[in-house]
Amino acid sequence: MASITNVCFDLWAKARGVPLWRLLLDLTPEQVVGLLDLSYLEDVLTPGDALALLKNQMATRAEREHVLKSGYPGYDTSVGWFGYEDEKVRDNARRALDDGFRAFKLKVGSRDPQRDIRRAYMLRDLVGEQCLVMLDANQQWTLPRALELCHSLREISPYWVEEPTHPDDISAHRKLVQAISPIRVALGEHVPNRVMFKNFIEAGAVHFVQVDCTRVAGVSEFLGVTLLAKKFGLPVVPHIGDMGQIHQHLVLFNHIAVGQPVVFLEYIPHLREHFVHPARVEGGFYKTPEIPGLSSDLVELLD
Repeated sequence: MASITNVCFDLWAKARGVPLWRLLLDLTPEQVVGLLDLSYLEDVLTPGDALALLKNQMATRAEREHVLKSGYPGYDTSVGWFGYEDEKVRDNARRALDDGFRAFKLKVGSRDPQRDIRRAYMLRDLVGEQCLVMLDANQQWTLPRALELCHSLREISPYWVEEPTHPDDISAHRKLVQAISPIRVALGEHVPNRVMFKNFIEAGAVHFVQVDCTRVAGVSEFLGVTLLAKKFGLPVVPHIGDMGQIHQHLVLFNHIAVGQPVVFLEYIPHLREHFVHPARVEGGFYKTPEIPGLSSDLVELLD
């Protein structure tokens, strides 16, 4: 469904000769709400609620449009892949610092918890207190292990811990949120639809909503989850299954039209050569795309 929905938005934007972010910003609040399926959300977010959220931001939109010139900040999620040796993590972090990044994500979830602790303290020491460090367990911890490790890692002041346990276990995430404060929890990579997001949000089991337009039913459902998060006062920091190609547009809409705060957007450069117009990141900031469409065109492979 995501593929079908997203290609429709791509063709729509190309037919208008504009990038996706401009297509969406040019729509009226009524037209945006007309794109959404808010069924099963009516108990917390009605079409009227969504319309009011968008209309309430109209008067101040111009104040947020400076992000189109300044660029949207990114964070480097490739400095510390799980299989990297310590020296490679150090080299990658130094390179990312030189490239202007000031936020970094480290993969944790080893069978040996001491490895996670060592690598996390190593990265914190390398990037310094002025930078943000996020930890991503990729669902590898049980709740008892998550509680144990979050306590052990408290002193590095992680900005968040991501997917700390099984992605369907709302109760475990809620218990963890209550136990590890002020450490915050991010999730969404494996949350497949708006109804599951509603349940995580209502349960108080998440701080950062990482909805991904390639994992839910495309741009439309992404926007619905964004408005749901806005109503509950939660920031949206997307997971980028698309390598950031589409989401670089969506975070601009989220900030300007929805009033979502600028946090940052994940950056993974490894598949850049496969895109006709790869996302441009300079000095740690995504540059606003200007090519019509979703920026998701793939390079044609010739035999």
